[in-house]
Amino acid sequence: MYIFIAITFYKELSQQDLRHFLTIEPAIDGLLFRTPMSAFELQGFIVQLIEAGFPKDKIIIHSHFKLLKALNLQCIHFKENDEEAFLIKQQHPELVVGMSTHNIEMVKQCHEWQLDYVFFGHIFPTSSHPDEHPRTIQEIHDVLEIDIPIYAIGGISPSTISQLPTAFDGLCSISFFMTSTVSEINSLKRKWHAHA
Repeated sequence: MYIFIAITFYKELSQQDLRHFLTIEPAIDGLLFRTPMSAFELQGFIVQLIEAGFPKDKIIIHSHFKLLKALNLQCIHFKENDEEAFLIKQQHPELVVGMSTHNIEMVKQCHEWQLDYVFFGHIFPTSSHPDEHPRTIQEIHDVLEIDIPIYAIGGISPSTISQLPTAFDGLCSISFFMTSTVSEINSLKRKWHAHA
């Protein structure tokens, strides 16, 4: 099964965002909350989202373990090199714990610590990292040999999806999912399945 994860823009989330998340929910497998909002504000927003019908098992909290527990959620994600991820996975093996990675050494470390997945990128040029080169074809090939679910990130769009190596287990994106309709997301998924 191929996983599609949406990541929020790094901003204060609004009621318009809440409506967008509810609209795209049927077309995504996860929604990662990465915002500058306080834990209190974000908790209130997520409670509203859940009460409006968004499935709890699709919600991914970014690095805030207390918030995860307060909301009784199961999925948490960490930035690269955040050792709290390894500690939490060790202490709470029932949780789904992932990490953003940018090199093979970090992916290997996540595998050794038995994390559940990694994001790896960026794969294509992206406005999120305008001054950084994408990962090389060799880097991508070597990483995809490691036995851990790996989700591609960075510059993924309808125009790049057919260039994405099919060994990835999923993909994640900020801009595409935050600015697309359900039909556009489903169109991307069809392109992926035709390619894969």
